[in-house]
Amino acid sequence: MAAIVLCVGNRNGRFAAKVLMSSSKGARRSVNSHMSLFSEPPINTVVSPVGAGLYCRGAGVRFASRLAGGRTADARFKRNTLVAAGAAIVAGFVSGFSHFQKAEMASRIAKDKEESEILEKCKGFMSAPVTDVEVLQQRKGEMSSRMEMLIMETQAAFCQAIEEVDGNKFKVDRWQRKEGGGGISCVLQNGKVFEKAGVNVSVVYGNLTEEAAKQMRSRGKVLKGKDGKLPFCAMGVSSVIHPHNPHIPTVHFNYRYFEIEEADGSKQWWFGGGTDLTPVYIDQDDAVHFHGTLKEACDKHHAQYYPDFKKWCDKYFYIRHRGETRGIGGIFFDDLDQPSQEEAFSFVKSCADTVVPCYLPIVHKHLNASFSAEQKEWQQVRRGRYVEFNLVYDRGVKFGLATPGSRIESILMSLPLTARWEYMHEPPKGSQEAEMLEVLRNPKDWV
Repeated sequence: MAAIVLCVGNRNGRFAAKVLMSSSKGARRSVNSHMSLFSEPPINTVVSPVGAGLYCRGAGVRFASRLAGGRTADARFKRNTLVAAGAAIVAGFVSGFSHFQKAEMASRIAKDKEESEILEKCKGFMSAPVTDVEVLQQRKGEMSSRMEMLIMETQAAFCQAIEEVDGNKFKVDRWQRKEGGGGISCVLQNGKVFEKAGVNVSVVYGNLTEEAAKQMRSRGKVLKGKDGKLPFCAMGVSSVIHPHNPHIPTVHFNYRYFEIEEADGSKQWWFGGGTDLTPVYIDQDDAVHFHGTLKEACDKHHAQYYPDFKKWCDKYFYIRHRGETRGIGGIFFDDLDQPSQEEAFSFVKSCADTVVPCYLPIVHKHLNASFSAEQKEWQQVRRGRYVEFNLVYDRGVKFGLATPGSRIESILMSLPLTARWEYMHEPPKGSQEAEMLEVLRNPKDWV
């Protein structure tokens, strides 16, 4: 039973209340409560059963309540009376509301902190993200938003490291795709150290073309569209760096995320990517450092990742018509959708975090190395092989060229500024060039 409370008067600006009934075994007890919420209440307050509500009346309102034993209590209240217990309830309500406010404030502070962190991160990017920042904040828990933030961070970190070495700035080129999405291409050409350096971010969406869908089905993807349409969202960061100096290797990395919505509304998702090195001259220490850094990142997640993805890389970056690999490899993986989306994303993040430490120490090591005209010519021949692979075999280039609205300049950004094709070129036996070719024809384990 709820308590029935009646006001008994105003004592020098403090209010008293008498509890006529309580829920304690029907016992009647009186309690005087003194509170100083208001010195002169403007209205009378009548409290019905405690907890049921607080009701305000004008002067002269009669309050009636059925008491124990069926008795009814009538009381006429004067203008200066107030139910003190009502004040107590107000105090309790205020206290409870205060706790609610604190909880709400804590939640708001946490939300504001998360939003401010996103805004702070955006300040360090090469450009504003492809997706509007407010949308990223609203969808910050979704994988597409988290992946977009990661690729923007990766682009910024790598570009800034390259700029510090070269002394020149990237040209930042934002572009939009009328079918949906867009990208940010950062390109540095004819720098002091780098002949051509490109770091691209793209976030595109729309419907897969039949040709693009065929490529995915050839990889074992079972895709069920609706009315012939397959809505997709794809995003990634991709980079290729071509230095002037033949002793500084070319490096490539790409990390991407893909989502496809099927006819029943369910989504298929997967990650892909990798990092690989293409030197012109073999350097054992460089190879060990590069592969060791990647192996360390892989080992944090699964002991089998590095050996499996290293073999996959050697197999993928293979120029079949030449019978040689494009470079000394690294790691490569695709269609990664296990063991969970969270763990797959965590692994991709670990890999993306290596792009600076696995490459920049090698750049600094050979920064001032001298080279001959013959060595420069060999570099140009090897770049010709790089072009052959990208145009004939690279899956990303093929997908981009098959997707309506794709930006050709960004897709072909990976090609070097200069290259060379010599008829029937074969390096002299026993030369450094021949040693390099032997490694490309017979990939080896470096760590």
